[in-house]
Amino acid sequence: MKFLVISDLHQKVSALKWINDVISEEKPDHVLFLGDITEFGTGEEAADIIRSINGDVYAIPGNCDPLDLPDKISAAAKSVHGKADNIGGCDFAFLGGSNITIFDTPFELSEDDIYNALKPISKAGMVLVTHAPSFGTLDHIPNGASVGSPAIKRIIDEFKPMAALSGHIHEDRGAVRKDGVLYLNPGPAKDGYCAIFSIEGGFADARLLGPHG
Repeated sequence: MKFLVISDLHQKVSALKWINDVISEEKPDHVLFLGDITEFGTGEEAADIIRSINGDVYAIPGNCDPLDLPDKISAAAKSVHGKADNIGGCDFAFLGGSNITIFDTPFELSEDDIYNALKPISKAGMVLVTHAPSFGTLDHIPNGASVGSPAIKRIIDEFKPMAALSGHIHEDRGAVRKDGVLYLNPGPAKDGYCAIFSIEGGFADARLLGPHG
């Protein structure tokens, strides 16, 4: 099973061409859109963007998306914020938004809210899909500080997912394996980055792609 993973488009609609080119070339089974579809735009604008993607899209909001995004995109994508799903026999847990930032963006959650939203939908060995990263991994800003979510780290420590996918931190793109968990940040789609995430025989792997455009 293969996924195209994109995040942090920030309403750069010109990127949709290369995204669809990658879909045509890689032929993923599904597309995972990890949020920041818009740049403080509307849910209707996000839905229009998703409709332009030539794939089966699972989407969550980012911190720069409006609070009504999960409802507004439901006709254009599988809107999975705060939900669990089983895709191709694998368990997934999804949560959009971010932990609190210094920027007072629209879709921010307290650490308690993040933990309490994720715990009921989490399972051992799942794929965890969030906009914000876990504290300490793929969450470093240019000054070296970690700005990820301690609550997401707590969920990972408790449930040991096979993979933890996130965006949000444009500067810390990568794919790393730690303590049996594959962490993936595909990089910002607005700058031409994405990733292929695959699951085969219960093993998760990732391949970073880009820049495109």
